[in-house]
Amino acid sequence: MFSELSITSNFTFLTGASHPEEYMDRAAVLGMEGIAIADDNSVAGIVRAHTQARVIRRKVQERLDWDSAYGLIGPPRPAHLPAAPLAFIYNTPRLIPAARLLFTDGPAVTVLPQTRTGWRNLCRIISKGRLAAKKGSCILTLSDLEAFPEDLQLLIWPHAHHWHTGAGDWVEAVHRLTRRFAGKIHLLLRPHYDGQDMERMQRLNDQAAKLCIPTIASAAPIMHNGNRRKLADVLTAVRTGTRVDNLGRAALLNAENRLRSATELAKHFPHDPQALVRTQALARTLTFSLDALRYEYPSEVTQAETPADRLRRLAYEGLNWRYPSGASDKVKGLLEHELTLISKLKYEPYFLTVRDIVAFARSRDILCQGRGSAANSVVCYCLGITSVSPEIGTMVFERFVSEARDEPPDIDVDFEHERREEVIQHIYNRYGRHRAGLCATVIHYRGKRAIREVGRAMGLSEDTISAMSSQLWGFFSTKGIEAERMAEIGLDANDRRLKQMLELVEEVQGFPRHLSQHVGGFIVTEGRLDELVPVENATMEDRTVICWDKDDIDTLGILKVDVLSLGMLTCIRKAFDLMNMHHRLSYTLATLPPEDPQTYDMLCRADSVGVFQVESRAQMNFLPRMKPRCFYDLVIEVAIIRPGPIQGDMVHPFIRRRNGEEQISFPSDALGDVLGKTLGVPLFQEQAMQIAIVGAGFTPDQADRLRRSLATFKKHGNVSEFRTLFLRGMLKNGYEADFAERCFSQIEGFGSYGFPESHAASFALLVYASAWIKCHHPGIFACALLNSQPMGFYAPAQIVRDAREHGVQVRPVCINASFWDNVMEPDEAGGLALRLGFRQIKGLSEEDASWMTAARGNGYTTVRDVWRKAGLHPLMIAKLAEADAFASLDIKRREALWEAKALAPGPTLPLFDGDIDGEAIFEPSAHLPDMTLGEDVVEDYVAMRLTLKAHPVALLRHILTPESHKNH
Repeated sequence: MFSELSITSNFTFLTGASHPEEYMDRAAVLGMEGIAIADDNSVAGIVRAHTQARVIRRKVQERLDWDSAYGLIGPPRPAHLPAAPLAFIYNTPRLIPAARLLFTDGPAVTVLPQTRTGWRNLCRIISKGRLAAKKGSCILTLSDLEAFPEDLQLLIWPHAHHWHTGAGDWVEAVHRLTRRFAGKIHLLLRPHYDGQDMERMQRLNDQAAKLCIPTIASAAPIMHNGNRRKLADVLTAVRTGTRVDNLGRAALLNAENRLRSATELAKHFPHDPQALVRTQALARTLTFSLDALRYEYPSEVTQAETPADRLRRLAYEGLNWRYPSGASDKVKGLLEHELTLISKLKYEPYFLTVRDIVAFARSRDILCQGRGSAANSVVCYCLGITSVSPEIGTMVFERFVSEARDEPPDIDVDFEHERREEVIQHIYNRYGRHRAGLCATVIHYRGKRAIREVGRAMGLSEDTISAMSSQLWGFFSTKGIEAERMAEIGLDANDRRLKQMLELVEEVQGFPRHLSQHVGGFIVTEGRLDELVPVENATMEDRTVICWDKDDIDTLGILKVDVLSLGMLTCIRKAFDLMNMHHRLSYTLATLPPEDPQTYDMLCRADSVGVFQVESRAQMNFLPRMKPRCFYDLVIEVAIIRPGPIQGDMVHPFIRRRNGEEQISFPSDALGDVLGKTLGVPLFQEQAMQIAIVGAGFTPDQADRLRRSLATFKKHGNVSEFRTLFLRGMLKNGYEADFAERCFSQIEGFGSYGFPESHAASFALLVYASAWIKCHHPGIFACALLNSQPMGFYAPAQIVRDAREHGVQVRPVCINASFWDNVMEPDEAGGLALRLGFRQIKGLSEEDASWMTAARGNGYTTVRDVWRKAGLHPLMIAKLAEADAFASLDIKRREALWEAKALAPGPTLPLFDGDIDGEAIFEPSAHLPDMTLGEDVVEDYVAMRLTLKAHPVALLRHILTPESHKNH
């Protein structure tokens, strides 16, 4: 048995040519005892290998169980069980966490933590280097390594190509490190496969003997298999910004830098066979495993009140608040059930953290709402995290928190998109940056990026790359670039370089390209976060992130709080503020008048421009057919126009049953309870789980694993494992085979693309709120929507046109009446008119608009007045003129622009303005031709992307009428 202790995966971005999972699979086939994924200054990829080791271990156990049950005689072995050569089918390699650290003043060193303490120190070292550099970089010195010496084993890379201070200086580094790492330093010997390995290794052995440090054998692979050599060279070309043809010595000499078994590697160490023995002996002292990471969530103990007591107190206080007339016995029972399960799993601090974040937001009048699986929880509803009663749908708390699944809950909370940063900085300030950080998101190669970067590396012209990219369909596939299509764009599908390029594009799909910041997934710890996982700077100022993504932390059981942003929440909050300001109406999401008939009438007419989630053309087409008349109709509306239900052929049967064109029937009373609200058609993930539980006898945990196995986008799980169990369970419970098959195919049809009912319910509340505001206060809704841009489907011009169609008087941008934001102002009829704000003018900044409004006093009278009072740059005044902002002063657009162009930048002296040697300068006025209506409309769109003067098509109406066609 042998362990490889220094592997470079593709998480050493644009260097390693194999996934961590591929190394683990290959190690199992080679019969290796363990492998160490040691990426450069990073541990980003090791959780992937750790996860794959679990998969292999599970499959091996299943294979053992199968063989013990059936031996060589029996039914065919299931396809998902290991099919490796018999000698290795029972081998499960062990992952050895590690990292290869690159120093500015020393050689590269592979650092191997022996214990949890060693891992803590490795994370601190990497964090120190990452936080000292900009995103994606790491600056480390040997002193950083010396500061954390405990429980670390070091493998010194002699003559590492990352260090150019001299060939022999690694010896000085060994002398220096020996003082802090006595007995823990090893010299890493690796073949270069260049014909000089014997001489080189002999020389290094002699130097190691003089230094009294043992040698360690390693293949130092950068790929799991030799067939990745071409891809490795292409990645090097991308990294160095050159073509493969010009790589020179940077290209691999051959395909030998691959993972090797002990037998293969021994051939390269005939002079030092004990190096392999020492390597294995060292590997067996490295006992640390990622399974040993014990994530500790902040205790959230306040005023000597335990988390369990505080959660229970707040939950019951919320129960009285949410149900002032008294909660039903069902709700009380659910609350007690949830509190008991949460207590059993020790998740009280997590719920308290989310509650405190939401409470902070509300204390600052930041509108927020929890969504997703959390909406299944009475606890979340009582804590104010969600605004939708869980009674609205089918309760499956196990969809959210499951004892059997042993996975942490995941609560998503949406905040106003313009104010989410306040919440993020509050979390950093409360817990400290040493205890809180955002998750990473791994940016992978997808079709178009892969074609661009691989194409450039292969020397293709930009025209060729663009043409090929234009033919691409889908993110992860080059389907669409077939021979016929290649011919259509003038390319020869038989060209050797083109063929190679397409093969490499297919191969690089799914490779990690770099790390980015998760949209809002926060990790918070009781102790130091940088002792659990390295922390680094994000591109955005005042943001720090960890190197693991949400799948990695799920694997390790680390709790995450999603602090997300939603533009519609910003719009609704601004609308509430405007209603309070102008009508003295004080509303929240929970206090809006429920089930308003006028609002549903408006939605039935598909009058939903700007309304959350139902503003798309597909939704507008469906609304008159659906005819929503109650809140639950909106829940269905949100969920049904999705790829899943459409794929699963659920839309038309639902509409037919709703319109009475098809009989509603249920195969049993039990399934009638599950499917009753959706007329017998499964639309939600919770219903799929309930069908499996009620109809097929699945446990809640099995039902959730079925849902996960249908996650086709990420290809997790194996549906075939559940199909037989599902069909057998349905038949056992008395359902017909055809019905069972149809149920499973429907579940399979929408899989991960189906909405959870809880998610749809949370979004439906925002649908209702935005629709109610639009229905009863269309001007305020349009004003709030314009002030929340960019968001939604529609441009400002369409929002303004829709507002005018609803009887709203919209007034143009005015130098004396407008502010930065759009505002509501009294109209002549005692109502409100919408005044467009300076934010609608392209290129004008909020700062300039603020200076202008603050300095105008009793108003501006001339163009020059704005320049003198507000000190605006003439270029900004020209933008105001182009937007016709001086029209209220009877200064036409061209005249205002003429005056703006005459202004000189820089300070002025008002006493002598326009006067030299006591004589005023008089310039004769220019007689500028008036602009036509068409020219005015065009200039409005150039300056503001909208116009109030005329619709562009109105100017062409005389050409488009039937009479004009007759004349032509």
